[in-house]
Amino acid sequence: MEDNVFDQVHDVDLKETMEKSYIAYSMSVIASRALPDVRDGLKPVQRRILYSMIELNNGPDKPHRKCARIVGDTMGKYHPHGDSSIYGSLVNMAQEWSTRYPLVDGHGNFGSVDGDSAAAMRYTEARLSKISMEMTADINKNTVDFRPNFDETEKEPVVLPSRYPNLLVNGTSGIAVGMATNIPPHNLCEVIDAVVKIIDNIIDHDRDTNMEEILDIVKGPDFPTGAEILGTRGIEEAYRTGRGKIRVRAVTNIETLPNGKSQIIVTELPYMVNKARLIEKVADLVKDKRINGITAINDHSSREGMRICIELRKDANANVILNKLYKHTQLQDTFGVIMLALVNNQPKVLNLLEVLNLYLKHQEEVVTRRTQYDLNRAEERAHILEGLLKALDNIDRVIKIIRGSANTPEAKENLIDEFELSDAQAQAIVDMRLRALTGLEREKLENEYKDLMEKIDKYRAILGDRKLLLKVIRKEIMEISDKYGDDRRTSIGFDEFDISMEDLIPRENTVITMTKLGYIKRMTVDNFHSQNRGGKGIKGMQTIDDDYIEELLMTTTHHYLMFFTNMGKVYRLKAYEIPEASRTARGTAIINLIQLQPGENITAVIPIREYEEGYYLFMATKNGLVKKTPITDYANVRKTGLAAIALRDNDELIEVKSTDSKKDIILVTKFGQCIRFKETDVRSTGRVSMGVRGINLLDQDEVIGMQLSSQGDYLLFVSEKGLGKRTSMSEFTPQIRGGKGVKCYKIAERTGNLIGVKAVNSENEVMIITTEGIIIRIQCDDISVLGRITSGVKLMNLSENIYVASIAKVRDKKDGVAAAVSEEIIEEMSEEETDTDIDDSETPEP
Repeated sequence: MEDNVFDQVHDVDLKETMEKSYIAYSMSVIASRALPDVRDGLKPVQRRILYSMIELNNGPDKPHRKCARIVGDTMGKYHPHGDSSIYGSLVNMAQEWSTRYPLVDGHGNFGSVDGDSAAAMRYTEARLSKISMEMTADINKNTVDFRPNFDETEKEPVVLPSRYPNLLVNGTSGIAVGMATNIPPHNLCEVIDAVVKIIDNIIDHDRDTNMEEILDIVKGPDFPTGAEILGTRGIEEAYRTGRGKIRVRAVTNIETLPNGKSQIIVTELPYMVNKARLIEKVADLVKDKRINGITAINDHSSREGMRICIELRKDANANVILNKLYKHTQLQDTFGVIMLALVNNQPKVLNLLEVLNLYLKHQEEVVTRRTQYDLNRAEERAHILEGLLKALDNIDRVIKIIRGSANTPEAKENLIDEFELSDAQAQAIVDMRLRALTGLEREKLENEYKDLMEKIDKYRAILGDRKLLLKVIRKEIMEISDKYGDDRRTSIGFDEFDISMEDLIPRENTVITMTKLGYIKRMTVDNFHSQNRGGKGIKGMQTIDDDYIEELLMTTTHHYLMFFTNMGKVYRLKAYEIPEASRTARGTAIINLIQLQPGENITAVIPIREYEEGYYLFMATKNGLVKKTPITDYANVRKTGLAAIALRDNDELIEVKSTDSKKDIILVTKFGQCIRFKETDVRSTGRVSMGVRGINLLDQDEVIGMQLSSQGDYLLFVSEKGLGKRTSMSEFTPQIRGGKGVKCYKIAERTGNLIGVKAVNSENEVMIITTEGIIIRIQCDDISVLGRITSGVKLMNLSENIYVASIAKVRDKKDGVAAAVSEEIIEEMSEEETDTDIDDSETPEP
């Protein structure tokens, strides 16, 4: 009896067997499962799902089909790996928070950003989205290769035509064996603009595109969930090398409630962060007492958008808590970029330019094959038409031959012999209907033949000239950009640890406004145009009840802004760190930008360019005290602020100037008193000193402004009811510090108290802001020059119960370029950067 073959034992080398098996498995996972192809950016399962839906005629113009049907077709025909993996990919392509431009239009429960899973596939329905039709466009025109499926009963595409760069646009992630890929999604318009740039350089300049040109166009990843990327260092590293770490931070806003409590509002989360788990993590941190000050966490998210509300204790510092949340939770996350994709079926880490070039190469092949296909079809049809037209020219003879033939094959042979036709032409003639004999039908055939010959010439030209081919790609890809493109969702923020960020910020003049309730914003100066005296002004800001613009100053984006508070502290920001907003927007609450303590308010803001020896900050308080401190004492301002001045109760800092100890100081009160004294009368003291008496105030009076004698030839006074005047600076002679001063303005019922004072020249302009946020910009030359004890003229028409809130000075450059510079920074800015109000030989730039 023979031994059973199944009982035989074969000796094998375990190491060799494991190596062979593992390598085979690895290659299968790498090439056929986990990694995307650089050409269409799809993994095999995604490609097969989209192709199955095309075969099912499940397009965006057709009704949704059950997902179970789509999954079944995909699994049965192309992907024999289980329905869960196919359905998982289908769901992912339909989720708006997972895919930047969804390829599948889902109908039903497809999960949520909280991590909820989709309903079973028997309950959900789907169809292709509109943009996914661009992935499969012209697939039936021999644009891509096909291969047999797993059982060789069907054909499947090796790659899709992908008429837009899907690998970058939607990104992907996958874990293979020994390698992984993690490509972030990007904005469609930016990526297409980068491809167009490469094409333009080839067409116009016959040169390759360099990485710097691409980096100027593709700003960074654009995640479907929005959020903010910190800095550009990680982006640039990832784009140049194919690997990098990008720090992403949630979009948050600190709101102050009427009861004095603050709350942190989260409106956008980093990509792939589970909202439910995030809230759970915050709750655990509070429970474990790792973060103190949070009283409640509520999720108010809805179809309109995300809103996580973190309520804080009244005495809690919102910025400190927010920074702890960034550190301990996924409110701030890192996206590790690995741009690994299959190139000729081999895994390769690619930089941004290589990905774009390989995509363009794929498009050249697709359009070449499509054009060749169209050319072949056109030539075949033209060939048939040539035969039909020849038959119509000899129609009597053709009819005679056909009638005299015993059968169709014989008729074809006779026609071929008689007119030297091809078999296809002869077949078309015998198939020809009688209606083709009419004159109208003949004309249609001639026109069709003429159009075909034009198309053939066009197709041959495209195939014979690469630049023409690239122009076709450029035109088609730009149409996709116009059709499906949208604005960026993810903003590129500033990283305090990334020094190179500052170099990317253009140096330009800017307007900073801040309201009484602490909303701040940055605007371009061209938002405001000069008007005539007595106008009504334009809307400057959408304010809320009992709020109005309190500070308005002009500076440049690279100046420091020093914020002095009612508690005698100073904080500092770069001007470009203040978010830019439109003229009518309310702006950002200042508490989002600096770490103010509960009950602490900003009372004075000044721009500073640099901190140099020999210069001072001169401060004036509401109660008439003045103080002079070396500017270098304020060079190192901590995040938590720095002590700036010691204040008595019921006193507050109203104005701060940068000086060189050679000026005359002018203080003006709301009751119309003014004193001018030499700056040298005030000795220099330390940061935490209280200062000395600048003016002796009457009962209930207070200082409303401080100016320097070098800032202009006139003092411009504006009252709260919109009246104003200019008075020559020479009418105010220097006195001894601490006196009562002289009368500078005639207060009456029609004028109200003084609200602001500025030292100006005739060519200056001023902005006047009302308590309703209305702004008027007028020429100083239009304002009358009057004596000290007068009330002035109407500068602005005000409605009842509306008053002037503040004023700011504007000046245009001599070269004619529109710019704006306030008196607060005149001292700091050199003559090269802007035209100053002071003698630069006396006061070098601090």
